[in-house]
Amino acid sequence: MDDKRKDEIWILGATGKVGRALAGRLAAARIPGVVLVGRSTERLAAIADTLNGSVRTRQLAGVAEMLAAVPRERPLVVINLLGSYAETAIPLAKACMPDGHYVDLSIDINTLSGLVDLHGEARAANSTVIGGAGFGVLATEALVVRLCEGQPTPSRVQIDALSSYAPDDGVMGEALAITSVDVMSMGGRAYRDGILTPVPLGSNLRKHALPDGTAVKSAAVPSGELFAARQASKAPTIDFTSALAPTSPLIRPALPLLSRLLKSPTIRRTMITSLAASKTKRAPRPRPHSWGHAVVDWADGTRRESWLRADDAMDYTADVLTAVVRAFVDGTAPRGAFTPAAALGPGLATDAGATFIDG
Repeated sequence: MDDKRKDEIWILGATGKVGRALAGRLAAARIPGVVLVGRSTERLAAIADTLNGSVRTRQLAGVAEMLAAVPRERPLVVINLLGSYAETAIPLAKACMPDGHYVDLSIDINTLSGLVDLHGEARAANSTVIGGAGFGVLATEALVVRLCEGQPTPSRVQIDALSSYAPDDGVMGEALAITSVDVMSMGGRAYRDGILTPVPLGSNLRKHALPDGTAVKSAAVPSGELFAARQASKAPTIDFTSALAPTSPLIRPALPLLSRLLKSPTIRRTMITSLAASKTKRAPRPRPHSWGHAVVDWADGTRRESWLRADDAMDYTADVLTAVVRAFVDGTAPRGAFTPAAALGPGLATDAGATFIDG
């Protein structure tokens, strides 16, 4: 094995929407050493051709080959956009150590907390690990960090992720299908007395009048935003809702039964296969902006509220990843394992183009 680390930035899963957008941004910023990694030589080459040869490509047949290649070839940064984070995140993060850095878009609670548990190991290895570095997690975590900074421990936190993005023609794909099925099978979650507690999936239905004059509904789902808010606030009671949760009165009553059915491996695999192949059609995003929202309450009756405004959630995610890569390349990221705002502060959200609007 070559002990010298290469100044390369590997994008694993580079042919997906976020991967393509990120590659374009890194090329436009003239960040050197970008390598697009995926299964299809033809699809990788097609992306590289649009970037005038400013990036390289590397065909690796699957996750096992990628896991073997990372410690052998020692890229400086690995960006994991493969999905299936429950299986890929922690092994890939460890494969980057020592001296290499890892970032992904994991939003499931167990994976995100597992990554943060690598803090001591990553710090000792002179590496940085950041999970959940996209609209998901950062859009609410940045707000909680800002609202709680310099304040005593609050009694309650409510956070809402209200994304809006424009779908492309194509199919959902396996990565998003796996995430969707895992969310549905886990059921809802919230913090009660500091303990992560089951709540009905789709409960806590909320109707938001957004600062731009539009409106959207959201409901409870299990997601890494809860873990990040707990880390940032230490509040004993935390609720999270998402605009991606089913809010239809026809669907919500069936969600608890669906959660139980999806615990069957056979039904889970069938649902993933079906969703992955489901077609998507190009359409404008449903609302002009994506929003993060947080309300923090203290025992003395004090309440603080804030919004984060971004545009297309997928584009914003690519912008967040670009800002994280810059921190890795510039050497400004702290060593250890973190959620995004814990690593780089709430300013990461504005560096990626968002705006804070305090209530």
